[in-house]
Order: sequence, then C-alpha cells, then structure tokens
Amino acid sequence: MSVDLSLEPHDRLGACLSTCDTLGRILDSVSDGIITIDPEMRIISFNRAASAITGFARDEAVGKRFPDVFSHELTEGSTLVRNALHKAEYVSDIERQIVGKAGQRRLVRLTINALCKAGGVPGGVVIALRDIQQIHELREQLKGQSAFNAIVGKNHKMKEIYRLIEQVADSHASVLVHGESGTGKELVARAIHRQSPRRDQPFVTVNCAALVETLLESELFGHVKGAFTGASNAKLGRFELADGGTIFLDEIGDVSPSVQVKLLRVLQEKEFERVGDSKTNKADVRVIAASNKNLWELVREGRFRDDLYYRLKVVTINLPSLRERRDDIPLLVQHFVEKFNRQTGKALLGGTREAMAALMSYLWPGNIRELENAIEHAFVLCRAQYFGLDDLPEEIAKGRLCEDFADLDAPAEGSLERQKILNTLKSAGGLNEAARQLGISRTTLWRKLKRIQHSPE
Repeated sequence: MSVDLSLEPHDRLGACLSTCDTLGRILDSVSDGIITIDPEMRIISFNRAASAITGFARDEAVGKRFPDVFSHELTEGSTLVRNALHKAEYVSDIERQIVGKAGQRRLVRLTINALCKAGGVPGGVVIALRDIQQIHELREQLKGQSAFNAIVGKNHKMKEIYRLIEQVADSHASVLVHGESGTGKELVARAIHRQSPRRDQPFVTVNCAALVETLLESELFGHVKGAFTGASNAKLGRFELADGGTIFLDEIGDVSPSVQVKLLRVLQEKEFERVGDSKTNKADVRVIAASNKNLWELVREGRFRDDLYYRLKVVTINLPSLRERRDDIPLLVQHFVEKFNRQTGKALLGGTREAMAALMSYLWPGNIRELENAIEHAFVLCRAQYFGLDDLPEEIAKGRLCEDFADLDAPAEGSLERQKILNTLKSAGGLNEAARQLGISRTTLWRKLKRIQHSPE
C-alpha cells in the first residue's frame, strides 16, 4: 500500500484509511477465507468468508495469535504457517480439518504462502481457506452407495429402489425394470445380480433394439454352422453363455412376436433351440428385462404377448426420472466430477453457483446419461477449479428445454388432443400431474409433447 507523502498528515491518514477500507471490501468479496498473519504469528486480517467458515467474528480473531485462535486442531497447520514464515515454504491445496468456534469440524483446502518485504525479509503469511465440507460429505454418501454398484442417490424414491433390490436379489424371480432412457436400468440389473446367489456366475447383456429379428434370435439362442447365409461357424447364444447366471434383456418392448414366443418358452421351460438346429438345449438363467416403453400399452395394442408380459413382471421396479429426483443432482454431479477427475488427471471441485442452478432447473430428457455427458462437456472446456455456465452445453446453460413447453400456446385451430394436452400441462404445472390428469404415462406424455413441439400448428 502506498500513500502520497506530499499530503498533509491528516489527509495522509484519511488516504490510508480509505485504502484499507477498499482492500477490506475486496477481501470480503472473495469466496475463499483469507487470513493474514504478521511475523509474530498475530492475525492482522480476517475476511468475511474466513469468519463464515470458522465461526469466529473478525474482532475475535484479529490481533490474536494464530495458534491461540485455532488451538485445538491446527497443530500441523501452525507448523505449516511457521515454515512459511521462517523458511518461505509454499503449501498449495492441502486438505485439513479445522474446529470452529462452536466446536464444529469442517474440512478445508489450505493454501499458505509467505509475504516477504524488500530483500526477502519475512513480512508475514497469507492463508487461503476453501470450505470443502459439503464435497467431503458427498464423497462419504457416494461411498455408502458402493453396495449398489454405482447407483447414486439419496432421494426417497431411490431409497425405495435400494430396498427392492435387496429384497429381490435373493430370489430367482424375473424382474421388469421400467424407466426412461438414461435412468440407469442396467445398473439396477447389475446390482440385483451382484447381490444374488448367482453373483459368481456370468452377467450377460443384450440390447434387443440394436439387432434385426433374425440376428437377435441368433444372438439370444445361438446358431449351428450353415443355419443361414454367413453362418460359417456354430455360435453359442447369450442364454447359453449366461447359464447359471443372469441375462439382462434391454429394450424388451422392441422384440418381434416370433422371438417373444421363444423367450416365453425359456422363461417357462428353460429350454430353447439354436437357429437351424432341432436339438433342445437347457439353460438355468435368471431374466431381468427393461423397457422405456409402457409394455402394458403394447399388450393392449396387441404388439406384446400378455403371457410373456406377466412372466417378466413377477417383480417390477419403476425407476424415477432425474426430473423426479432433482435433490440427487448435486450428488450425481460430484460423482461424475470425481469420475472425470480420475480419467483426465484434472482436479475440478464442482460447478459454480450459476452452473449448479442451471443443472438443477433443466428438464433432463436424457436423464442421468445426459447429465454425465454434460459434466464431461464441462471438463473439456473448463480451465478453472469450478466449471461455469459457459462450460455447459448451450441448451442447459440457457435453460432451453425448460422454456420450450412453457411458451407453447394451444392453436386456435388444430387437433383437439394437442389443445387438450397443452391446456392440461399449463394448468397442472408439471409433467407428472399433467400425465395423471390425462390418464397416460409420463413417457407417453413426453413423447406427445416432443411431437407437438416439432409439428406445425
């Protein structure tokens, strides 16, 4: 700090006080706690964030010796301060626990640096404290979810899912998992398998929507050599590979009627034939199926066998969308931040307040998978410790999908269904209530809304 020496003494004092006030305001605007210490280890400045983190008011800290204020826990911290003061040692981003005024313990990230006068004479120390207690608590919560194999969430609906997984795991019953795309249906299937008596046997997955009918039948049940053009060798099917274990049939609603018949036989008799073979094979396999479609609607439309439907849904697990468990978003964000920190070697701490607000308010049509992709996008662009709005995909940063349906007006002329849906959505105030009033599933309503959005009025 420099003061114009040409000024009169009282003016000089006023200028000094004005400069100090400006510096104090600057320090108070910083989100990290800032503490400065003189060569005698006395605290000479203590900003607003330091007070919030430690619980000590500014006047309770300033003028007192640092080890006396933080006498209970920062023994090592005091040593680090002394080393910075006497040896000019620099400490960056180390985690330490402090005890606040009321005895509360908080985990902080410390940076300690020496302040030197001209000629290298020690002039004090500056300490930066970053409160990471919430991040620490999120880590601990994530550790508690390890039994559920990367299923992350503490929302009451997710707790019900965990309870169902535990109850169904010990049985051999078929399970039908319902949920929108990206809600983690395969993770649920894996969690059931890994907690079941079959945990040491294979877990085999099949995406039924990814293959045409002829290839899907071969993929599921295998084929013999020469069964069809290109079948130059015999091949084991997924049911044989999963013998003794679990098979996960994703997108089961896309299976053709002829394959449905064969699946029903496997479920009832545990028997099947390879494509092109008359020999009957047996496989002891637990079936977990999943769909983002309403299978009962498909049954009513004659596109899915009712007997297969009832065989599959001995136990049904309905996964909530991310919109229904928004309180899990901070936990999921931290989970993906830690995942991508490990993958990229970065050390991001999370999102800014504005970024987190955007993540919390977005509609998430792609659910958890879309959230993971958004955090990966942020990792690519972010050059700071916290990712911001500019690092997120544009539709999330601008809240585009939240606003898309809010501004839709029912057309003066057009389909009655369209008009009814839009009117119900506006009066209900949300997808869940609108779907209930319309008597359709959330998935069906979402699909209809997407069609309305992209269709001419």
